[in-house]
Amino acid sequence: MKKVMVAMSGGVDSSAAMVMLKGQYEVIGVTLKLHDGELDNAGQKTCCSLRDIDDAREVASRFDVMHYVYNMKDIFREKVIDNFISFYERGLTPNPCIDCNRYIKFEALLERALALGCDYISTGHYARIEYDEGRGRWLLKKAVSDEGANDKDQSYVLYDLTQEQLAHTLFPLGSMKKSEVRAFAEQNGLVNAHKSDSQDICFVPDGDYGAFIRRTTGKTYPGGDVADTAGKVWGRHDGLINYTIGQRKGLGIAFGKPMYVIGKDMAHNTLLVGDGDELMNSTLTASDLNWIAFEKPDKPFPCKAKTRYRMTEQPCTVYPLDNGTVRVEFDAPQRAVTPGQRVVFYDGDIVLGGGIIA
Repeated sequence: MKKVMVAMSGGVDSSAAMVMLKGQYEVIGVTLKLHDGELDNAGQKTCCSLRDIDDAREVASRFDVMHYVYNMKDIFREKVIDNFISFYERGLTPNPCIDCNRYIKFEALLERALALGCDYISTGHYARIEYDEGRGRWLLKKAVSDEGANDKDQSYVLYDLTQEQLAHTLFPLGSMKKSEVRAFAEQNGLVNAHKSDSQDICFVPDGDYGAFIRRTTGKTYPGGDVADTAGKVWGRHDGLINYTIGQRKGLGIAFGKPMYVIGKDMAHNTLLVGDGDELMNSTLTASDLNWIAFEKPDKPFPCKAKTRYRMTEQPCTVYPLDNGTVRVEFDAPQRAVTPGQRVVFYDGDIVLGGGIIA
């Protein structure tokens, strides 16, 4: 019987995935200790808490599955938290959940699993993996349900998976709705069957990224001008790390009309604002690309893409550039395309690949 290591966060999805795999594989449950936890607004630690570990351990014990806790705080700090801070300090908006998948779950954990003789790792992500004989490649596909589309699809945050990682990964929930997973968990008596989903970034549960960065680095980030593209200064900001593209609330300025953050001039420490039309872009460039459905594009191709997790992918054409980046031209302007976030390319339900918006 083949062996699978299941990453159990303490939530219902990964616990249900473990139970589904039990019997088909020799299963090992693992909970990752990624950080010491931040406090939410109620003063309670979220993610990586003792409750999460206890919930995962209780589910594993109930099904006679060995459970371990792996300390990965050092690599999480280096690859996720430090990268998160670096992006904000360079005027970009990071996506730490994608970095966590890339460096922790599907790199560090998979490496450890294979070293221990496991054939696969598994998580509670909503996505599918299939091998395409014609292409000779593993494919990442959107999650589906009985109705077709699945609003829990998480393929966007998994675009960075390599062929080697896809070959050694199982996603048992790829054809299930969240309600079906909760019902399965309840039927099997899982203690976390109705546990609420985690929200926001696990190490910044209160959503105050600026305060987290200042607390972690001990640095002071100077204020500067808030100006529009015509050069008019409207007021002052309290540090560029506190803002992101598309933000409207929290600017602390009475503009007299709707105004949004449209950019950051890092050289002059200026926050750029504009109206809704100035948020729209028809083109972007992307770097640090990972291709799944093919090796590497050598000519322009049409597809659909999305630049945020919760959006519908939009028609576009991708133009490979000589330096290994791509230029993406959308058929229609897109709102708040944000440097540092990811653009992910689709052909129907197949994830072609993706990269970082530059």
